Amino acid sequence: MAEIIQRDGAWAFDGATVRITPGLHRSVSLFRQTYGEVAVPLEAVAGVAFEPERKRGRLRIRLREGADPLLQATGGRMPDAADPYRLIVDADRSGVAEYVAEEIRQALLLEQIPKDPTSSYLLMGPPVPVSVRSSDGTVSFDGTQVRIDWSDGSDRVKRATGPRIMELGDLVSVEWLPNSGYEDGFLRFVTRETVLSKLPPEKDPYAVDLWGNARRDLLTALVATAVTARLPHPSTRTGENAVRSLPRPAVPRDDAPPPAQTGPVDHDVLLRRLRELGALHREGVLTDEEFAATKRAVLRGF
Repeated sequence: MAEIIQRDGAWAFDGATVRITPGLHRSVSLFRQTYGEVAVPLEAVAGVAFEPERKRGRLRIRLREGADPLLQATGGRMPDAADPYRLIVDADRSGVAEYVAEEIRQALLLEQIPKDPTSSYLLMGPPVPVSVRSSDGTVSFDGTQVRIDWSDGSDRVKRATGPRIMELGDLVSVEWLPNSGYEDGFLRFVTRETVLSKLPPEKDPYAVDLWGNARRDLLTALVATAVTARLPHPSTRTGENAVRSLPRPAVPRDDAPPPAQTGPVDHDVLLRRLRELGALHREGVLTDEEFAATKRAVLRGF
């Protein structure tokens, strides 16, 4: 077990999973504390690095593109302080941070984890139901429906339409931009009917305008992530509805195309299967070729 504990949080690596726990100190961002512990399977890791500085350093983990619904939902726009994959390390603990980073790097080499994009989410995202109160209203998601209840400060057009309820099956994507404190942000739900809509967020009944407390408005990323995790993976989308174009999985030997994902992924089952395969590979039950082929088949099935 490679582990480092700091005021900013803790990382623990057991050879298969990096468990990242946020610290409880008031300096730790509200988003990280609310998001809670993140279990990152080794298969989702593209790289790790420790960036030393004079007084403090930073331990960072880089995930494979398409592996994490949080990164997909936020598009890399999450403020640095709220990034759950970053740990501030005191100078006197830099040696421990280097050790943890090296252990993860060695495991990536031993397991021959590729760095290319994934064809399914390997992290689960926040549990549901999840509800966040923002400046423009309260947005909630129970796993099947998104609901927006407007606040008294919302635009009168939004208040006139009443609560907005959207079925998960009607959604195409989620767009999120944080409130920086200098410029407003938004959380927009794109449906098949509104995919070409050009309404500004403050008047769009499918968007939550983020103009108030920047620290609290960041929590809307929880809803964005929970919804994104249950939408079809970007690798299955094409054309105007694609959030990001990723390569499709390898085609089986019989040249039949891999089945397109038509519903939400059962993340618990998928992660359990991947961990079981990893254990069989480490124990020598599966050869490198068998492990790679079986893992591709599991990912195609999901």
